[in-house]
Amino acid sequence: MKVKEIMIKDVTSISPDLSADEALSLLEKMSISGLPVIDKEGRLVGMFTEKDVLSHILPSYIQQVGKFIYEENPKSTRKKFSELSKIKVSQIMRKEVITTKEDVTLCEVARIMLTQKARRLPVLDNSGKVVGIVARVDILKAFAREAESAPQGRT
Repeated sequence: MKVKEIMIKDVTSISPDLSADEALSLLEKMSISGLPVIDKEGRLVGMFTEKDVLSHILPSYIQQVGKFIYEENPKSTRKKFSELSKIKVSQIMRKEVITTKEDVTLCEVARIMLTQKARRLPVLDNSGKVVGIVARVDILKAFAREAESAPQGRT
């Protein structure tokens, strides 16, 4: 099975000029964790995710402390969160985006997602335009459908 058979074709995207708080509200409204960022020419320029927002509002050293106890500073976090309305999506989005093509197999996309720790991949056509998006859950659902429709072997 190929990506084009299961991808979501009606892709919601956001502009790099949208404010970060508006983009975050859209994620909440749609109950998703990330959206592709597409410029006026229709090119993929980034990915905006809840993780990007958390990385922005928490101190930059947070990943280095790992499992050590992090002493919360609610005033600082609240201030950064309230400033999201003044920040554009382009300032905090991830610019390095892992993508896939329509004719890639589901097993290959699953491998890419696992090795790159990606939850979703924009699907690009040969001209580089976004034509869909595929998430881990889409792949799991397709694998489940294939398993249900496969003839059961005899034991």
